Amino acid sequence: MNELIKEFTTMFSFENVRWDAVWEATYETVYMTAIATAFTFIFGIVLGIILFLASKSEIKASKPIYGITAFLVNLFRAIPFIILIILLIPFTKVMMGTIMGPNGAIPALIIGSAPFYARLVEIGLKEIDKGVIEAAESMGADTWTIIWKVLLPESMPALISGITVTAIMLVGSTAIAGVIGAGGLGNLAYMVGFTRNQSDVTLVATIVILVIVFIIQIAGDFFSKTVDKR
Repeated sequence: MNELIKEFTTMFSFENVRWDAVWEATYETVYMTAIATAFTFIFGIVLGIILFLASKSEIKASKPIYGITAFLVNLFRAIPFIILIILLIPFTKVMMGTIMGPNGAIPALIIGSAPFYARLVEIGLKEIDKGVIEAAESMGADTWTIIWKVLLPESMPALISGITVTAIMLVGSTAIAGVIGAGGLGNLAYMVGFTRNQSDVTLVATIVILVIVFIIQIAGDFFSKTVDKR
């Protein structure tokens, strides 16, 4: 019992916390999350639109396109993130010039999350009223016009909700990446908090991660409601 009380006392004392290190780790986590989310949003929308259009098209060539895209999306979604980082080490080194630090984690973060978001985009596009799409087609709108004037505007609330969920997932992924040298709050919690038995450092890192997640969720809900026409 005394040991438990001592552990809780140490955890909430914050005597081992170096606040400059916490701010630096917070910046690295926000940096990785922001960059990865931006690229995931772009690539995920492109992949999601390809999946949606290929699944609806009656052109013969669309079936192989859908099959290949769906296979790649499912493949990268199925690979555990920590294994994906290791598999992508040669690619990351060529692309980023390093496999360490925040920049070393970004390719794996994007490649791991874009397929997940692509499926959310596809689901959001399928929820659009078919009558709206058919009306645009009957007026002679081409594919690009339908994408820009119908699909994206009509599905925007779902797209924002989806990227919010994905961004929160990315915060968790940055913590995993931090364990193997990517920096950020995950690195701080593990390399300092866990390995040095400094539970107060782990607690602070956890609280900051939760704050980041809450901010993302609140911002996502706000923008989703703002663009929702219903």
